[in-house]
Amino acid sequence: MEPKWLEWSKQLQSIAQAGLTYSKDVYDLERFESIRKISVEILSSFTDLDESAISDLFANETGYATPKVDIRAVVFRNKKLLMVKEKTDGGWSLPGGWGDIGLSPSEVAVNEVKEESGFDVRAIKLLGVLDKKCHPHPPSPYHTYKIFIKCEIVGGQALTGIETTAVDFFSQEELPALSIDRNTRSQIEMAFRQLHHPHEPAYFD
Repeated sequence: MEPKWLEWSKQLQSIAQAGLTYSKDVYDLERFESIRKISVEILSSFTDLDESAISDLFANETGYATPKVDIRAVVFRNKKLLMVKEKTDGGWSLPGGWGDIGLSPSEVAVNEVKEESGFDVRAIKLLGVLDKKCHPHPPSPYHTYKIFIKCEIVGGQALTGIETTAVDFFSQEELPALSIDRNTRSQIEMAFRQLHHPHEPAYFD
């Protein structure tokens, strides 16, 4: 579970964002700006980010605050899992990224696999919808839902993309160092359980 300071900061940010969107009274708007400033100060106090960087993160969020959606593709070949090495932190992850406006979750999964690994795939099954705060990821300023979609290879070949430096397949016993902001060991184990028990229902939370 995420720390209380992070939970409070996100809640304050959500309240402030909704208030700034829907309030008309100038004094209420000032109060909601103050609430947003408090949430930024909390995050800054417990992280390495300065207040201006955190304010920039929040500044692009308008309207009613809702969770972000991160989509990960689960692709097996010969019972080994496709993973890509992330340029940003050097860890390995399932191909994926933020959901895109105008694309369905399965379309995002297919596009991300192509862009990050070079393989052409088709989406075949929803494996899980998980709340990032319920899993051992590093603290994040955003409340995020993670969607895991099983895909199968239909073509292409291993090629790195703009955000990746390597592409490979791994057995459950030989997993590399993970990019845990993107996927945890327990989530990778979930993918392998679905491989061995394909009739299990989708996971959630």
